[in-house]
Amino acid sequence: MHTKTRRHLLLCWSILLLASGLVVGQPPRGPLVVSPQVNADKTVTFRYQAPQAKVLELSAQFEKGPVAMTKDAQGIWSVTVGPVKPDIYPYNFRVDGVSVMDPANVAFFPNERFKASLVDVPGDTPLIHAMRDVPHGSINYEYYPSMEGTTGSLVVYTPPGYDQNPSKKYPVYYLISGTTDTEETFFKVGKTNLILDNLLAEGKVKPMIVVMPYGNIAARVAEQKGGSKPADPTVRDGADAVKRANDFTTDLVSNVIPYVEKSYRTIPNRENRAIGGFSRGGGQTLRAAFNNMDKFAYVCAYSSYLSPQEMDGNFSQIVNKPEQINKQLKLLWVSVGSDDFLYKGTVEFMDYLKAKKVNYKSLITDGGHTWMNVKTYVAATTPLLFQQ
Repeated sequence: MHTKTRRHLLLCWSILLLASGLVVGQPPRGPLVVSPQVNADKTVTFRYQAPQAKVLELSAQFEKGPVAMTKDAQGIWSVTVGPVKPDIYPYNFRVDGVSVMDPANVAFFPNERFKASLVDVPGDTPLIHAMRDVPHGSINYEYYPSMEGTTGSLVVYTPPGYDQNPSKKYPVYYLISGTTDTEETFFKVGKTNLILDNLLAEGKVKPMIVVMPYGNIAARVAEQKGGSKPADPTVRDGADAVKRANDFTTDLVSNVIPYVEKSYRTIPNRENRAIGGFSRGGGQTLRAAFNNMDKFAYVCAYSSYLSPQEMDGNFSQIVNKPEQINKQLKLLWVSVGSDDFLYKGTVEFMDYLKAKKVNYKSLITDGGHTWMNVKTYVAATTPLLFQQ
């Protein structure tokens, strides 16, 4: 065969292979699916295309249980629920018993174990976490040298005007997510950046940097060293949980804070450092703060506590000198929802502090162990930070 002919055939064959690969590589295209659709009356319509599915249900945090969906002639399942109280909620679909995200929705819940989608039901008056026409800060992703030779990750919020005024320095709020959450959760689910933007526009908070670290040091070390992620501790104040919290404290104090204070324009003293967290992050907050009273003047525990036994055993130097801790801490905050599975332990912690004459502020809300409540706590506490 002539060389030119062979080249022509090879070229045609390559084009055919490339074209077939592109066709195979593309996801199947069907009817346009709009989901979720928030309606004017605050009802929400969810849709999912699954022509071969036999049973499909909606699982949403604003519902008490799974909600059955119905299929149309195009194989699109749908259901309309509500009206739904304005807020941001996680949800997912159960397709023949398998939990899946909503492929029509780009908003998702960052988490180590589950991947839910998010639906934002706006209020008639914009909620504190809503996107408003106000000056906005920036979100930065950072990587820092961490424990055992690993690389840690942070999400950092800087307030509006940070880049325009290179001489101004800021206080810092270290904000830690809960069990199985990631460093993105306070940003993508808690909307901390928008809450602060809106409160700043209203003149209710001081401009601050917010640092959101990843709280699961053991999982990161295992991942980067080629191991398997360890199971979470089964006892909240057991030896394993305390050790992991102490490892987080070591990383925070030895690595995160120095990195942030080198990379950002901070005011590097305890009066201009706050620490807070949700669930496991709240327990890490309390342990880190009580072990480093020279580092933090503001402490916020959201849906979290330390047991009286741990307080007596590990922090007797604090509870035995309430006058000293009351002078050192400009704010000790404890909050929880009345339906939270940690409600009993958190209230017991409040009672313990009261009996020991340790000053604190508290907020008990409706609802459970949810990020809807977390947004409320962030909006309630940030106006109290760095005001003294």
